[in-house]
Formats: sequence, C-alpha cells, structure tokens
Amino acid sequence: MKNPAVCDCDSIHEDIVDKVRKIMPDERVFSNLAGLFKTFSDSTRVKILWLLHNEELCVCDLAALLILSKSAVSHKLKDLRLANLVDYRKEGRVVFYFLSNNHVKKIVKESFEHFTL
Repeated sequence: MKNPAVCDCDSIHEDIVDKVRKIMPDERVFSNLAGLFKTFSDSTRVKILWLLHNEELCVCDLAALLILSKSAVSHKLKDLRLANLVDYRKEGRVVFYFLSNNHVKKIVKESFEHFTL
C-alpha cells in the first residue's frame, strides 16, 4: 500500500523553487536556529526560561524552585546566556536573571501556549 503523504512525481516546480530559493536565509541562520533548538532540548533550561518568563530570579531562587544546586543552576544559566536568551543585573551582591528581550519572551510564551491549549 502506497503512503499517501509521499510525492509520486519526478517533476520540479521551477517557479516555486526559484521563488523560495530567493528568500532562503544563508546557512549561518539555519545553524544559529539549530543551536537555539539545541538549547531548548534540555528540560531544566526550559524550566529556567519559564520561571524567568514569570519573574526575575537569582540563582538561589532558581535552585530552590528547581531543587538543584546553585552550581548546577549557574551552569544552565551560562548556556542560556551564551545563547543570548537570558541576561542579568546586579543589585548589590545579588545577581538577578531575566529573559534577554521581547523576542525570547514571545518564543517562551507561545511555546508553552502550544502545549497547554
């Protein structure tokens, strides 16, 4: 039995292929996006993003919420900072983390909406 979702022709739709090829981003963009999805592949990092979507938090707060050591949380935060997903501010000796910009906030919000509707 043939799979109805598999194309059974050999012709290329030149007009469509040319149209899409003209707007296709360069390889660097795809590589960066794959790196972003790799960052999202760790559930602890995703939990941190969700927590920071709701409130600025310090490492101690995050460690208490996640039931992890401060060292483990700091390691995850480093990954998120390197991916430009979180940023921080210092208040005296306390460092508060937050989502780095509105794009990240939107990605996190819409991702959770997708799975909780």
